[in-house]
Amino acid sequence: MKVIILAAGQGTRLRPYTDKIPKCMVSIGGKPLLFHQLDTMQNCKISFDDIALVGGYKIDAFNQLKIKVFKNSQYDSTNMVSTLFCAREFIKPGEDLIISYGDIIYEPKVLNSLLECNDPICISADKEWERLWRLRMDNPLLDAETFIMNKQFFVQELGKKPRSNTEVQAQYMGLIKVRSDMVEKLLNIYDAMDKGINYDGKDYKNMYMTSFIQYLIDTGWSVKACLVENGWLEVDTVEDLDVYKRMFDDGSISSYYRL
Repeated sequence: MKVIILAAGQGTRLRPYTDKIPKCMVSIGGKPLLFHQLDTMQNCKISFDDIALVGGYKIDAFNQLKIKVFKNSQYDSTNMVSTLFCAREFIKPGEDLIISYGDIIYEPKVLNSLLECNDPICISADKEWERLWRLRMDNPLLDAETFIMNKQFFVQELGKKPRSNTEVQAQYMGLIKVRSDMVEKLLNIYDAMDKGINYDGKDYKNMYMTSFIQYLIDTGWSVKACLVENGWLEVDTVEDLDVYKRMFDDGSISSYYRL
């Protein structure tokens, strides 16, 4: 198994916290987001030798890590999918691949549910997303993305702007598993995509990860939702961080994420 953490972005909505450090090095509960993730991975028996990170902005902050670090030198003009393939040499056909956004933290139960999934592609998704989103904003629907599944929990649509809560059956978390026998196919399909068109309004280099997953679905790939009820946090804005810090201090965060 190989794990790649995507941590190249500038985290502009977290400034001034990210003026001098990458987004994933911002702390919650006295520990950087990245270290929360690494602790969870170790808890799930994943070795540091099998974990890599792709950085870009303030990449020197990762100099002392015990994991492999790759660089997206175009971090300021590309997006998640391009960042992932900056670590292409670390991706091994025939081995499961875990992809994790750098601005999330999650409990071992969340990662274990993904590890136990044996479908071609599995993505973690929160059924109780609205409970978490209401901590962060007055109108959760304004920030949510569509997530529509069939009765077998295979994803049909994600990443679009929802018109109502019925189009958000769960919330995509930024945690993905590609089964070992599909890894080489993933590399090939990415290479074969039309580089001259837009995907959900973004060009090939700026494609969102959700757009890439939707492309896979539209071309016949099975994408299974690994459903959880909270057990994770996303840190996207100063307001998010301030809310979480207050809740860590008073202990109320434990019903959303347990240290």
